[in-house]
Order: sequence, then C-alpha cells, then structure tokens
Amino acid sequence: MKLKILKKKIRRLEKRLQEGSSKLAKLKQNLQAAESAKAMKAARKSPARAARQIAKTAKPQTTGTKKPKKKLNLSAERRAQLSAAMKARWAAKRAAEANAKGDSAGHGSAQRPLPQPPENKPDGA
Repeated sequence: MKLKILKKKIRRLEKRLQEGSSKLAKLKQNLQAAESAKAMKAARKSPARAARQIAKTAKPQTTGTKKPKKKLNLSAERRAQLSAAMKARWAAKRAAEANAKGDSAGHGSAQRPLPQPPENKPDGA
C-alpha cells in the first residue's frame, strides 16, 4: 500500500478507535515498515538524492487539500466601482513613489535660492 493511503486509513481508524484497535495497530506497523523500506531504498541511491528524499519525508504533510478560491458574484455596477477604486489607489501609489524619487534626488544637493534679477532703479544707477 502507498504511504498516503495508509496514513488516511490510520486517521479514519483513530476516529473510531473503539472499533478497530487491532486493525489500527496492524496498519501502523505496515506504515512503519513502508517508511523504513522507502528510507532503505533512498539510502541505496546517490547521497544527495537520499538526503533530499529524507528531507522530503521529514516535512510535516498537510492533511487536507487546498480549497479552491471562491468566485465573487458581483454586479456590473459593483465591479466597475471596485475597478475605479483600485485604479485610483494605484495612481496614488505611483504618485507617492514619484514624489519620493523626486525628493530623494534633490535631497543630497544643497538647495540654493534662485538669484533675483537686479532691480531697475529710476535714477539710472
């Protein structure tokens, strides 16, 4: 039996332990034997490959499958409203980044006041 199937059966039997304690013990033994056989098989392979295989089996495996993402049932008006809000948010983010870049470029250089043109005096001087 495959490891995945054995683990699944063990989980199911642990839920109803009072019914199949002897069967549970037998399945656990089968699981341990299968895991040790897999480790022995991995040890016969190249050392790098064996290490990878051992590391893979040492990771805790997830028990459930990934749930599919729910599709939002939006009306056309609400979808347009959300789209406009997101576009406005992105535009504001781009503007903030542009301002930050513009400020950082002028930050290092000393800012001098612009020279003012000479005033025209009526006495000609």
